[in-house]
Amino acid sequence: MSKEEEGRTMIEQAIAATPTYGSSKRGLPAWTYRNAELLELEYERVILPSWQFVCHVNQVKETGAFATLDLMRDSVIVLRGKDGTLRAFSNVCRHRGSKLLEGAGKCRARITCPYHGWSYGLDGSLAATPSEATFPGLDKKQFGLKPIEIEILMGLVFVRVVGGGPSLKEMWGEYADMLAPFRIEEMVPVAAPTIETWNANWKVVTDNNLENYHVPVGHPGYHRMLDNDLGGFMNKHGVAGSKSILREKLSSNWSEQRYQKLAPQALADMPDDSGKTWFFFSMPPNIGIDVYPDSMDVFQMLPKTAETSLSRYTVLVRPNETRELRVLRYLNGRINRQVTSEDRTLSERVQAGLGSHGYEPGPLSTYEYAIHDFHDRIRAACPVTLLPKAPRAGTLRQRNEDMLAEADREADAMASCP
Repeated sequence: MSKEEEGRTMIEQAIAATPTYGSSKRGLPAWTYRNAELLELEYERVILPSWQFVCHVNQVKETGAFATLDLMRDSVIVLRGKDGTLRAFSNVCRHRGSKLLEGAGKCRARITCPYHGWSYGLDGSLAATPSEATFPGLDKKQFGLKPIEIEILMGLVFVRVVGGGPSLKEMWGEYADMLAPFRIEEMVPVAAPTIETWNANWKVVTDNNLENYHVPVGHPGYHRMLDNDLGGFMNKHGVAGSKSILREKLSSNWSEQRYQKLAPQALADMPDDSGKTWFFFSMPPNIGIDVYPDSMDVFQMLPKTAETSLSRYTVLVRPNETRELRVLRYLNGRINRQVTSEDRTLSERVQAGLGSHGYEPGPLSTYEYAIHDFHDRIRAACPVTLLPKAPRAGTLRQRNEDMLAEADREADAMASCP
């Protein structure tokens, strides 16, 4: 066992000792959902080293096609080069740091900075600098755009600002095979991502997305039309999912009932029971991927402030839809807009409650095992979250470093034992 692994073991042992009610673990303490200093740490140690969704590969098929992703302080470009290669770069000019591109679109031959006109080739190399003679000794080879790690899974394009760790293929494993009948790699986006500010910490929204325990009460529409799997499944990488089937008994709601009736005829070409199956997946730390017979969506819970987050929501469909599929997707949209509104209300109610004097986290259900896993990942990356109360203002980062260093010292002590 390496020193780093032993250090992680020490933190994992501390995690195992977190408070419980009987056999049920508690979630993260309330202060971790309201602390600006912790948010900065989470951004650096959890968000940046994780895979983040940008676009579908079919959005960037042509030379010069690009899409961007904005995180809390970082922006990333995904760009198709002249050689056909899809690359990712930091969306920042190497001169004075100006943001280069917005949204999605197509570059001609170069990316040109809107500030001073520095321009970059489609491979990220610095191509030209206006008034180049005023930069004596400039070596343009040293000032190309900073590359970012990129991977495509089922046609979905992800980036990882701080590289390392398992690949998407490793993380998803056989779960990707479960989604093969839905032909996600053929899909295209319906529109640009919908981005909204929710009045809830990003972890509150993530917690909500990680369990189906709330579905019977929080989402009566889903409960009427789907035989919801409240337990689901999860692999060692924290990728979790559940499989729900359309009920035979028709819903009393018009949109839900029409969907149930139309689905069998509109989706008759889909194999086995996939035409009546809705899959709900999550990938650590903040990605939700929902796959329906008629479409799919990717839901990202991005940190904004200690008590607000950005909901980034992208809907994708297979091209050349039939009329019946378009109607089915319209009905799906009505149903899921209601569900999203319910999730927003539920998340914002939790955020409001977390500030109550004396609140302590209650026990987590066995249905909420994916929350257990998510919280343990936060604790491992930011062990300061093991503390029941927030450290004194201005000391959180140092306290976290001290806890990590203590784990290292204990690992060294273990390694020196015969």
